[in-house]
Amino acid sequence: MTVPGLVEAAAERFGDQVFLRMGDTARTYAETREAAATMAGALAERGCRPGDRVAALLSNRIELVDLVLGCAWLGAVAVPLNTGLRGRSLRQALDAARPHFLYTERELTAHAVAAGHRGAVWQVGDADVPRPGSVVPLPPAPVRPRDTAVVLFTSGTTGGPRGVRCPQAQFAWWGRNVADALRLTRDDVLFTCLPLFHTNALNALAQAMTVGASCVVGGRFSASRHWEQAAEVGATVVYLLGAMVPMLLAQPPGPRDRAHRARRGLAPATPAPLWEPFRERFGVTLVDGFGSTETNLVIGATPERCRPGYMGTVRKGFSAQVVDETLAPVPDGTPGELLVRSHQDHAFATGYLGDPEPAPGSWRRTGDRVVREPDGWFRFVDRIKDVIRRRGENISSYEVESVLRTHPAVAEAAVFPVPSELAEDEVMVAVVARPGTALDPADLARHCAHELPAFAVPRYVEAVGSLPLTETGKVRKAVLRERGVTAATWDLGSRTRGHRRTD
Repeated sequence: MTVPGLVEAAAERFGDQVFLRMGDTARTYAETREAAATMAGALAERGCRPGDRVAALLSNRIELVDLVLGCAWLGAVAVPLNTGLRGRSLRQALDAARPHFLYTERELTAHAVAAGHRGAVWQVGDADVPRPGSVVPLPPAPVRPRDTAVVLFTSGTTGGPRGVRCPQAQFAWWGRNVADALRLTRDDVLFTCLPLFHTNALNALAQAMTVGASCVVGGRFSASRHWEQAAEVGATVVYLLGAMVPMLLAQPPGPRDRAHRARRGLAPATPAPLWEPFRERFGVTLVDGFGSTETNLVIGATPERCRPGYMGTVRKGFSAQVVDETLAPVPDGTPGELLVRSHQDHAFATGYLGDPEPAPGSWRRTGDRVVREPDGWFRFVDRIKDVIRRRGENISSYEVESVLRTHPAVAEAAVFPVPSELAEDEVMVAVVARPGTALDPADLARHCAHELPAFAVPRYVEAVGSLPLTETGKVRKAVLRERGVTAATWDLGSRTRGHRRTD
């Protein structure tokens, strides 16, 4: 239950089968083991020791995979950083990680130096950069399942990034749990264009190793070219985030929609109204679930057992409960915070950098507001910090967004609170129109009034060209809240009803 153990076992079982394709590079399982061992040797030759942290500011490229596997092989700790971090946020991440070394691309080096990194810097392409094949490979270090393999920073959509200590065994469990949920086999081709500093993409590698599948890692997500790329690589499984689903559906229909082999997709947080249209149009069954950088696949569905709008049921090896503000359990059907617990050894992260390690088997708070139905299925309501309080009622921004996305003119929507003139919050939405359509805010409000209680209907509507996103595709609602109501915002509550604000 360690990363080196996973790599070695896969190399023994699947040797000459292709494990990874990135750009023009293809690696077999045997070559991947060799690359990990020689990268470990290259790191050691340059002074890296077990326990040292090696930060990386790298886009999706083979060097980042080599670094993550090489660090785990050596017993060092890889710290893949979001390549979009700049200034204060990058400084916070570097201050928290305190890396001994930094591996980066030349165009990103200046950002790290400006943010305060003073240690050794290796740049891709430099003559002295650590690279497989340049030194004698090392045997795997005697790492333990509980030892930290990787530190992953949360995306920081509302605050500064926090470093999550991910143990060696967590990746092995991710591989087993998700491979089982997606029903993966060695005949599958996994295609992801999510960034490798994110747990989703890293764990796709572990899933492939678990069953002997091939994994193709692409560059940035492109809604217009996604299915063309999936067809080119022969993908049978795709990896999406919930925000990507409406982006794909917003594209004009065309012959490429089904000109591919993909039939399953992991897509957490897919809005219920989009699940069936996605399957009908693209021929892909979406599988939902609950998992986070700090946990594992605690709750999940399977391709043959799905329920649109629901995350799934508790998987073997885990427990989950829903609680109120006092952490007391609430009855089925009642919204509350999700708590989760693992019975799989070291399947969860060991906490955040600078924090004490949680007790084994302890309940973990998720910050997610959910509902457990009497039959055991869990439905996501909202992030607790995103719940809007209006007229004494709690409003789920997720549910309002789901309704808005069913309007034919809406490609994407983000709902967030803005201050009320009285007290509590008002509901505001930033909306991206589908190509070739015109947004009518009054019509959007009427659409919402048919599907939502009056207190949940957005007061403010603003059409935008795009939503501010993190590198992992999450909407940066803090940016929207900070901007708030502008002169371009339509106000349902204005005296002139249906006119834009002029103050």
